[in-house]
Amino acid sequence: MVKTRFAPSPTGYLHIGGVRTALYSWLYAKQKGGDFILRIEDTDLERSTQESVDAIMEGMEWLGLEHTEGPYYQTQRFDRYKAVIQQLMDNDLAYYCYATSEELDDMREQQRERGEKPRYDGRYRNFTGTPPEGVKPVIRFKNPLDGDVVIDDIVKGKVTVSNKELDDLIIARSDGTPTYNLTVVVDDWDMKVTHVIRGDDHLNNTPRQINLYHALGASLPKFAHIPMVLGPDGSRLSKRHGAVSVLQYKEEGFLPEALLNYLVRLGWSYKDQEIFSIQEMIEHFDLETVNSAPSTFNTEKLLWINQQHIQNTDIENLVKNLAPFMQAKDLDATQGPDLALVADLLRERAKTLIEMADGAVYFYQDFKSFEEGAAKKHLRGVAEEPLQKVQEKFAALSDWSKEAIHHAIQEAADELEIGMGKVGMPLRVAITGGGQSPSIDGTAELIGQQRCLDRISMAIEYIQERIKNA
Repeated sequence: MVKTRFAPSPTGYLHIGGVRTALYSWLYAKQKGGDFILRIEDTDLERSTQESVDAIMEGMEWLGLEHTEGPYYQTQRFDRYKAVIQQLMDNDLAYYCYATSEELDDMREQQRERGEKPRYDGRYRNFTGTPPEGVKPVIRFKNPLDGDVVIDDIVKGKVTVSNKELDDLIIARSDGTPTYNLTVVVDDWDMKVTHVIRGDDHLNNTPRQINLYHALGASLPKFAHIPMVLGPDGSRLSKRHGAVSVLQYKEEGFLPEALLNYLVRLGWSYKDQEIFSIQEMIEHFDLETVNSAPSTFNTEKLLWINQQHIQNTDIENLVKNLAPFMQAKDLDATQGPDLALVADLLRERAKTLIEMADGAVYFYQDFKSFEEGAAKKHLRGVAEEPLQKVQEKFAALSDWSKEAIHHAIQEAADELEIGMGKVGMPLRVAITGGGQSPSIDGTAELIGQQRCLDRISMAIEYIQERIKNA
């Protein structure tokens, strides 16, 4: 059975690159009917924080990337790592290295002066003398001295590395804690991971890890190293490009499925399709067609995809995601029209849920003043008669429906022998407070008859006061 895993380190936020790796791993497991493991690699005791763990868990939950196993924590598996390290020591596959940091710095400096690649020279590999006093040793793995390591990578293809290029990596620090390359091999082995899908910044570690698998007599997983996500300027993605916490995208009003849709397309494609539901991603995703070249992050494209999902998502899902943004603006959706109706009206224009919440304000809260620019342009003397005529027509309506409202506005324009724009724009400013809204008849229907009448009265008073003070 297929088993994939996502194994973040809780030393910071869960960012876009990490989410894409998690998504690819999750999709592959879902598609193959397998398991998706969440593992928290928290062995860096100085930098790991509970705050980061919580952010990872919250981000994964928001995105809907549910794990079927875990979360496992490496700090709870130290006894297991210790046993494996002892096994390697007992089989003469690892050794104590007493080299001090000063000694190693001096060694590397001499190698650079000779034009050599700086690497550990194995000076304690076969040491049988008396250990130097006062030095807490690390434990190093005896990497094979000859032959090649061949990685049959699903994304990168065949990668061959000579063992002569690899030095004896540290598998336990001087304080006894295990290192990443040891723990990741033991975990993937114990957890029966079949496919290791991760960023290609880990590719350099893979030959060393393969040698560890062989030394432990463990079967190899398949590897797929995903290229990096770059900023628009071609440099590594940073905070200024969008490499922020995934929860910031939640706060900025993105739908989780839209963010996943955008990320799945960063390095993978299916025909010419741009917009994918979660189910379509699961059905069509193919690890073997992931691009081996880096992808470029584009905020405008992400906004466009978010807009498409806002327009097309199920209304219940839209309302569920919009509700927190309404609460943040102190908008009580029970004191006005059904939020589902408002969301359905606003969804055509909004790129984010924040924009939708901003657009919903006048449906639930009355305003005391008009937007200055919109009022200056549209609430002028010539608008007084059209607004009075519309108010008269609105007051006479017994059927407050979009169709009846539209007919009333049209009648007012016809009777005054003016274009619809000379009625519609002042009316829009009058009942919404500004110059932007969805269709004026649909907007008026949801604002309600009495609220519209009261707001038109306020606009007429504004015009009259403006004339008086001119």
